[in-house]
Amino acid sequence: MTTEVLSAGTAELIARAAEPLPDIADPEFGAFFDRFGDARVVCLGEASHGTSEFYRARAAITRRLIERHGFTMVAVEADWPDAAVIDRIVRDKPKPAEAEAPFKRFPTWMWRNAEFAAFVAWLRVHNRSAERQASFHGLDLYNMNGSIGAVIGYLDRVDPEAAADARRRYGCLKPWKEEPAIYGRIALSEGYGRCEEPVVQMLRDLFARQQAYVDDDPDAFIDAAQNARLVANAEAYYRAMYHGSAASWNLRDEHMADTLELLLRWKGRDAKAVVWAHNSHIGDARFTDMGATRDELNLGQLVRETHGEEARLIGFGTHDGTVAAADDWDRPMKIKQVNPSRPDSYERLMHDSGEARFALDLREGEHAEARAALMEERLERYIGVIYRPETERWSHYSEATLPKQYDAFVWFDHTQAVTPLPGPEEHGSDETWPFGL
Repeated sequence: MTTEVLSAGTAELIARAAEPLPDIADPEFGAFFDRFGDARVVCLGEASHGTSEFYRARAAITRRLIERHGFTMVAVEADWPDAAVIDRIVRDKPKPAEAEAPFKRFPTWMWRNAEFAAFVAWLRVHNRSAERQASFHGLDLYNMNGSIGAVIGYLDRVDPEAAADARRRYGCLKPWKEEPAIYGRIALSEGYGRCEEPVVQMLRDLFARQQAYVDDDPDAFIDAAQNARLVANAEAYYRAMYHGSAASWNLRDEHMADTLELLLRWKGRDAKAVVWAHNSHIGDARFTDMGATRDELNLGQLVRETHGEEARLIGFGTHDGTVAAADDWDRPMKIKQVNPSRPDSYERLMHDSGEARFALDLREGEHAEARAALMEERLERYIGVIYRPETERWSHYSEATLPKQYDAFVWFDHTQAVTPLPGPEEHGSDETWPFGL
């Protein structure tokens, strides 16, 4: 039997198993996801960082999970200090003097867009009348300068002597604050990380004084503590960059998973989180060539290993349309045409099903024939903040086993780019493989 015949049969099985979704604006768009309401962590992916439908769909699903199922926090693939500004907005908390405007660094459009702004506006209104507010947090580790400023600013208010220690210890990183990757290169040539001990000691000291600090403002303490963790892990991350992509990728995703677990413990046993991150972070890496051939793990894998059946991983995909992305790191954003999906990809199977917008339950015991047909390893597309359609096969596709990677998959056959909001853009710290995911 030819590959074309097998693919046609699989596409027909997908069409039978697909559960059509209404328009994203329909209040019932999120009803499909009620089946995951008992989970403690629901991870919502995206096949690209610059697609409107993915942001709007995640917002609609998150609203449903917060309103109907008691989810208490949203944790996203963004830096902690930037997201902390949003958290203060949505919970009507005062902004510290040292807090910077969020999302100024490349790629600004990833969060500074109309779709995300609409979700923030909704969350703020919801929290004003909610019995229990939903908080907003960043899981990533790139904004080291913002985190240093946040730790020092906090200590200036609660313990000026400790603030002086923080300035001295973090001063080690000052020569590389604009180009932290250079620090990693120097650390490799020297054979050690000259700033490792002082930033780790700063984190230890902060937790050693937790009892003295926490009573006045628990949220402020956890914010400072997480910023200190970010500095320590970012220092290690920039050293790891020069030991190969797996080392730095793994450290970054371990940091995101550790941050999520810290938040869940801090918020209590009834805390429930919705996570927004790229498919490459939330689809279980063990069932992609990331884990199989490159020894990389990811956030979704770690969440599953920790929470088992109380974790649900939901991927998103598209066939074609437009996307906001850059040609290279720190280059201008463009609205780019997305190539039609490859014939040997999961995306092409979804497209060939003939269904324009649907969700597919991939859990064991659901839609057995479709699930079995999809167990054959295929290509899956990943577009980050960089998109190079001319080299798409090698720069944006990876082997995966979809039903093991995700618990469900959300499909939009044709998608549009996000709507960026105006604002300044500063140089961003380089990310490694793959293309700003």
